[in-house]
Amino acid sequence: MGQPYKPYSAQSSIDVLAAQCEKCKKWRVIQSEEEFEDIRSKLSEEPFYCNRKSGVSCEDPADIEYDSTRTWVVDKPNMPKTPEGFKRHLVLRRDYSKLDAYYITPEGKKLRSQNEIATILKGNPKYKGISPSDFDFGTPKVMEDTVPVDVPKKVPGSSNKKLKTTKD
Repeated sequence: MGQPYKPYSAQSSIDVLAAQCEKCKKWRVIQSEEEFEDIRSKLSEEPFYCNRKSGVSCEDPADIEYDSTRTWVVDKPNMPKTPEGFKRHLVLRRDYSKLDAYYITPEGKKLRSQNEIATILKGNPKYKGISPSDFDFGTPKVMEDTVPVDVPKKVPGSSNKKLKTTKD
C-alpha cells in the first residue's frame, strides 16, 4: 500500500496567458487556461486573430506588450489539450533556464513523467479513454531577452543547484 499524499497546490509560474494575432502581431490576453489550450492545440490549422475575442479588432491597442517588465515564455503550437480534470502546471527554474512541466490529477497528485502518467491511467478505470499520448511534457521556451539581468546564471558543466551571478 502506498503512502498517502497531500494534494498538490503550489502556484504555477505562469500568471498571464496571451496569444499573438497572426495579422497585426499584437498580443491578446486569453482569459482561461482552457481557451488558451484550445487556441494552442490548433494553431497551425486555425491561426489566432484579434477578432476571435468578442468586440476586438486589429485596430485596438494590444492587451499586453512584449517587453522586459515580465519574463515571457512561448509555448510550442499544436500541443494536445490537457485531458479534462487534469491540470498542466509549469514551474520556472530559479535560474530562469527553463520551465518544468507537471500534470496534476483531479485528486491533486503531481505527475512528473510519462511513466507516472501511464501507471495512473492503467490503474484507474475512471480514466478510460485517456491515453499517455494526451499528455505532453514539452515546455515553453524562456525568452532570454526578458529575463531579469540580476538572475543567477548556471555555470556550464555544473549541477543545477550551483548558481553563479554574472556581472556585466
